[in-house]
Amino acid sequence: MTFSIFKKHRNTWIYGSSLALLLFLLKWLELRFVIYDHAFDIYIGAIALLFTALGIWLALKLSKPKIETIVVEKKVYLPAEDFVLDPLILEKSGLSLRELEVLQLLAGGHSNKAISAQLFVSLNTIKTHCANIFEKLEVHSRMQAIEQAKKTGLLP
Repeated sequence: MTFSIFKKHRNTWIYGSSLALLLFLLKWLELRFVIYDHAFDIYIGAIALLFTALGIWLALKLSKPKIETIVVEKKVYLPAEDFVLDPLILEKSGLSLRELEVLQLLAGGHSNKAISAQLFVSLNTIKTHCANIFEKLEVHSRMQAIEQAKKTGLLP
């Protein structure tokens, strides 16, 4: 059936195909002349487009923040309401009861002046107790002393 339609309108098909081919040829020639006449402009536009794309890519690459995630694991000591100090641990640490009391107040966040007022002793006595605590626990700061005391079981 399709061949009979083609045979019937053979001249129309040939005429239409030749017009389409001629139109294609004219557009191709027109494009070639445009390219020859404006080749410099086309090259400049292509280079501009290339450098624009390169600039955008480079800006995105350089402006991206360098985020590094660092995971720090540290023991967290929760206060125990039913904490009982083992006398053997206290004896092993070499701390006196007064030094232990000062250490507990240090762990509570009190300053030397506040501790001296609470225990009714001079500020120099508290400083001496702190120095003895640091020496016996083999640390250099209040935070290290508190952490070491919690590790050894002197503080809850």
